Amino acid sequence: MSSYDYDIGIIGGGAAGLTVASGAAQLGAKTLLVEKEDALGGDCLHYGCVPSKTLIKSAHVYHLMKSGPHFGLPSISPPPVDFRQIADRIHSVIGIIQKHDSVERFCKLGVKVEFGDPQFTDEHTIDLDGNSISAKTWVIATGSSSETPALEGLGRTPYLTNREIFSLDRLPASMIVLGAGPIATEMAQAFSRLGTKVTVIQRSDQILSKEDRDLADIVKLELTREGIIFELNATVIKVADLGGEREVVIKDATGTTRTLQAEQILVALGRKPNVTGLGLEQIGVPFDRKGIKVNKYLKTTHKHIYAAGDVIGGYQFTHVAGYEGGVIVSNAIFHLPRKTDYTFVPWCTYTHPELASIGLNEKRAKELGLDYSVMIEEFSTNDRGLAEGESSGRIKLLLDKKEHPLGVQILGPHAGDLIGEWIAAMNGKVGLSKIASAIHPYPTLGEINKKVAGAIFSPKIFSDTVRKGLKFFFSFKGRACSCEEDAEMGRPDDLT
Repeated sequence: MSSYDYDIGIIGGGAAGLTVASGAAQLGAKTLLVEKEDALGGDCLHYGCVPSKTLIKSAHVYHLMKSGPHFGLPSISPPPVDFRQIADRIHSVIGIIQKHDSVERFCKLGVKVEFGDPQFTDEHTIDLDGNSISAKTWVIATGSSSETPALEGLGRTPYLTNREIFSLDRLPASMIVLGAGPIATEMAQAFSRLGTKVTVIQRSDQILSKEDRDLADIVKLELTREGIIFELNATVIKVADLGGEREVVIKDATGTTRTLQAEQILVALGRKPNVTGLGLEQIGVPFDRKGIKVNKYLKTTHKHIYAAGDVIGGYQFTHVAGYEGGVIVSNAIFHLPRKTDYTFVPWCTYTHPELASIGLNEKRAKELGLDYSVMIEEFSTNDRGLAEGESSGRIKLLLDKKEHPLGVQILGPHAGDLIGEWIAAMNGKVGLSKIASAIHPYPTLGEINKKVAGAIFSPKIFSDTVRKGLKFFFSFKGRACSCEEDAEMGRPDDLT
């Protein structure tokens, strides 16, 4: 029987790697965690989810300070922001969360943490800066990095990615954002609200291209109202450094070539897996530009080498990486076979309004050729939304032929929180009648979940057939008023 230095070795200290390390060590496995950066936490903590949501909150508060008249309050003009103070707050929040992801905490759990650049020398052994370390089982969780497009002049032009944007020493007067995905739209709105003149360039004719057009178009409308300029159906020809400004030449939807200028360029055109330099070629672990190839158990071609998180190129969300880490703990430590199941993966884009989703949207359902129906409720009819000045957006419930939910999309205030009820319901296979009949507190945004579920049953309950049956059995006399408007006064949705 071979002897190894560790029972399990993990490469990458982000969400997936930390989940495996914590679980394995607490279950008694001798565990090694290797991270190439200076601190644990991964891209999400240092350059992604945490700093972006902290920035978005600061921008939202500043936006509210200028929105007094909308709420019946005096109009004020706050002074310009000092971005260094915002950056300080961002790094303060990171520092607090970092304590949870510290070397000390993981050492207390029993994990040996090493920093450096690992490279496989054989399928059980890595070279870590000149030291040979072996493990019976390996997990590759190295994450992803911002994709750098092959654009003429970009290599000679300074630009920002998610690694630099949260540490700026001052707020840019203007910014051109390349891309219109979740990161691009979130940052475009945040910087626009803080006072930057923002232009977004998108190659297709829709922002948030994976989302349903009707919802994405509402987000675009809201951002346009806030002053963001969108250049859709636009191709970037080249970029250039003008010293104090950057230049971007585009060809627009009409075929016209135009030149745009801004103080900064933010490149947000997707992510690439971090596979370079790991020596995967030497040990026969297959990968391509999308990531490392794994099966449903998250195993590579070597049954003792697993991979999880962004590096496998699937759903690139922190919560999915953590879920995949849990799957690996089950398979590699408990040795209880567990497959990944991505049927009901939730996600959220944190623009304002937020856009959250679980399961299938219409775009995906059409791609699969499914027969479906859609129930829609607008936030403009939600009393709490109206009270808070949050009337933009809607909820969409996709149903199969048997009226079972295929997916839910929520565009509106706190959509990322509102989707939680559907996460529990769909994963727990809770019938829609349970949501429709459950008591929701009034007035809350969450009532929109009850209302869209109730809308399925209302036409059946208040049908002519039911009325005729009740009249036959109980001799009901029918309507007491003939006004046409009276039909709208009963609000039958509240009775389901």
